Amino acid sequence: DIAGKGIANPIALMLGAAMMLDHVKLNDKATRLRKAIDDTLNLDKVRTGDLGGTANTKTFTDALIARIHKG
Repeated sequence: DIAGKGIANPIALMLGAAMMLDHVKLNDKATRLRKAIDDTLNLDKVRTGDLGGTANTKTFTDALIARIHKG
């Protein structure tokens, strides 16, 4: 089991959050989150192990938050 090891990929949870933002008509925020996920994966090349990277859950999340702050 991977619980508590910091190796889980948080993207599915984040995409679920984006869907909820769409549902409550906060489409701009949902789009911003999806773009940050895409940019973190494809521009910054920060990926968890299941996607061929070396980032842990916290490292990926920190990189994503930095991307969101950049705009």
